[in-house]
Amino acid sequence: MNTIDLNESGKVFREEYDHPTVLFQDDGHAIYWLGVPEATAFRSNTYLIVDQNEAIIVDPGGVDHFEFVQNRVSQILPPERVVAQILSHQDPDVAASFPLWVDVNPYIKVIASSRALTLLNHFRDCRYESLNSIDHPEYKFNSGKVIRFIPSPFLHSPAAFTTYDPFSKFLFSGDIWAAVDMEWKLVVEDFSTHRLKLNLFHLDFMASGKAARGFIERIRELEIDAILPQHGSIIPVRFIPMALDYLNRLNCGIDIFYPDIN
Repeated sequence: MNTIDLNESGKVFREEYDHPTVLFQDDGHAIYWLGVPEATAFRSNTYLIVDQNEAIIVDPGGVDHFEFVQNRVSQILPPERVVAQILSHQDPDVAASFPLWVDVNPYIKVIASSRALTLLNHFRDCRYESLNSIDHPEYKFNSGKVIRFIPSPFLHSPAAFTTYDPFSKFLFSGDIWAAVDMEWKLVVEDFSTHRLKLNLFHLDFMASGKAARGFIERIRELEIDAILPQHGSIIPVRFIPMALDYLNRLNCGIDIFYPDIN
């Protein structure tokens, strides 16, 4: 496996970069970046949380990505051990491959907000066990470790939520802190430069600064060692204060389109 220290420089994606990357590993609990091999500015990230013999895939991606992601998972553990998939919202680049994971494991749980769950069968009508992230704000592994679900509505979807892993102290942020970047690296190296890449996504896709500040209030007490967005680069611990400040000061969406309306 590739292993990366999130306190060191990021690695540039190359086509030979053909193994999952370990982002965290301790006491039978691990976080992997699975990646998607797209040479585009709007690259998607898929992550895997492994706890002992259980695994949860975070934002599995589009249908075209399924075979690649499944192969990456199989390098870590049998794909049928993926017991749940987290869909941070219902966009196709996040969720369209979810029925294919149901085919792999018919008992897999689909974790999404109630707003997203009402839309998912438009990808493909299938039977699956769902877990509403609003009614069930955490998931407990057999080991006793938990992950927590934190609503983030209108960032950008009304159905959006984030996932916090207290053991690794990683925040899987969905589209929050997503970036658009042709010169992609796995980990942010310079936040002042990265801020411009965040703007390319946030100014148009996020609903409002009020939604951003409301989310900051929800996570203010969390200890965060890394932010893992669905697009762009991972934000390591040394840039977390800057990332929080960026979101807290953000003017976007309706703030820009309707500046004269309070």
